Amino acid sequence: MGEQGFAAQERTAVLERMGREHFDILIIGGGITGVGIALDAADRGLKTALVEMQDFAAGTSSRSTKLVHGGLRYLKQFEVKMVAEVGKERAIVFENGPHVTIPERMLLPFHQGGTFNAFTTSIGLLVYDFLAGVKRSERRCMLDIQTTLEREPLLKREGLRGSGSYVEYRTDDARLTIEVMKEAVTRGALAVNYAKADKLLYDSGRISGASVTDRVTGKPYEIRASLVINAAGPWVDTLREMDRSKEGKVLRLTKGIHLVFDAGRFPLQQAVYFDTPDGRMVFAIPRDGKTYAGTTDTVYEGDTAHPRMTAEDRAYVLQAINGMFPDVKLTVTDVESSWAGVRPLIYEDGKSPSEISRKDEIWESRSGLITIAGGKLTGYRKMSELVVDRAVRELGRLHGQSFRACRTRHIPISGGSVGGSAGWDAFVSKQAIAGAALGLPPETARAWAVRYGSNVERLFAIATQSMKNSTETEAALPVELRVPLLYAMEQEMTVTPSDFFIRRTGALFFQIDEVKRWKQAVIAWMSEYAGWSAEQELQYTTELDAYLYEAVTPVEIEAEPGAIKVI
Repeated sequence: MGEQGFAAQERTAVLERMGREHFDILIIGGGITGVGIALDAADRGLKTALVEMQDFAAGTSSRSTKLVHGGLRYLKQFEVKMVAEVGKERAIVFENGPHVTIPERMLLPFHQGGTFNAFTTSIGLLVYDFLAGVKRSERRCMLDIQTTLEREPLLKREGLRGSGSYVEYRTDDARLTIEVMKEAVTRGALAVNYAKADKLLYDSGRISGASVTDRVTGKPYEIRASLVINAAGPWVDTLREMDRSKEGKVLRLTKGIHLVFDAGRFPLQQAVYFDTPDGRMVFAIPRDGKTYAGTTDTVYEGDTAHPRMTAEDRAYVLQAINGMFPDVKLTVTDVESSWAGVRPLIYEDGKSPSEISRKDEIWESRSGLITIAGGKLTGYRKMSELVVDRAVRELGRLHGQSFRACRTRHIPISGGSVGGSAGWDAFVSKQAIAGAALGLPPETARAWAVRYGSNVERLFAIATQSMKNSTETEAALPVELRVPLLYAMEQEMTVTPSDFFIRRTGALFFQIDEVKRWKQAVIAWMSEYAGWSAEQELQYTTELDAYLYEAVTPVEIEAEPGAIKVI
């Protein structure tokens, strides 16, 4: 199929093909775990289909702390094996996609009477470096009080005893997910968003596919496969209920929120990971002229598809920030944007939300439904490898099929062919010059190279064409917005304005004023391009307006399931 099979306008054709053909595996869920499975399976030669009931990454995979991190905090729970695994995976994720993952020094301050002291911080980071296989240039160093304050002058001085410095990896979680999905499609997988699995299909008691509804057109399809993989994240147990196999361990959802501030109000010089009076840990991270901070960790029983920030959530994060950075004196009026997400954790009796394990587990039901639950963004590739290994064994047993071994450790994701981390800076500089030669502002060319990696050449081609001849509606959008929008619709299966502003660009979180400024022009352009009805245009406009409102307005009572229609 290649890249041309991932345009929004080709969704129907992809679904019709899914309905005609038989697959080795059908994956239900288009978060990071599902798309990782799709990439590994397609690369090994399995005939692969994936359906996602919302947009790709719309659940947990666009609502995280946006870090590919080694799980330092899990040392507190003695999750030694997990720290070792995800720490090593972190380096692989970075090498395969330097355009969506950025190493960033993290400061871990310790104060008198706090959770950490010089000894525990030093030992903890030393063990972390060893377990995670951290390369020499990124290993921890201990800093005295003066050096700590030079690194971050906003830190609370009272009781400060020093800090530890170590490296985390900042990521764009949604773009990471989408780039992995695009690479899977390039390697032969069929994938479609806004396609909900309503019913599981069986043949003589064995699961054999799913009945799927296109949520854009309302048309149903039956997709048949030898194996069905349940990678539905927070909805894993919903599918297990359909399969009548929800027993034993179950999911417990916890919610986390993050707040975004302008760097003018919260001018953080570098990322900080700090403890709160109740013993929890909070991140504060500078990004693109903004600073974001979080997260909370509370048991969640509201609408899984639509978690919201409450006033209590907001107050907790503000209190944590003002406690560690007393001079900033942030208030609710300083919150520019926010996001809330749920974590699907595997429930164990007697554990608090912060203590419930983040480990992943694979279950197989009597009907043959394979479920992957739990886990972390950082460990997605290894989780996917374990699931596909299991699928390959099962396909061998069922049909005598054989497939090659996993190769994803060394496969760049879409946009990642930039010469690895070592070649990244030179790649960006070269593309900034190439874009400027086409008549683009150098800062625009550089920004596109940073976001899209080796796919930037496709954006340059679109820009060249667009600058030659554009419609009146297109001309209403600046090239900086018009080209990524066209690319998103033609190459990234962008269906709605919310897909574009939230998951393809992150603008609703980090450039919310720009979203408000350009939303009507973007909607008009998308409507003309995709041929929306007046009803669709109103629906998508209403949806985006709701997200803009919710980004700054807390909900008083958690929404009940089904309280808001997403599409």
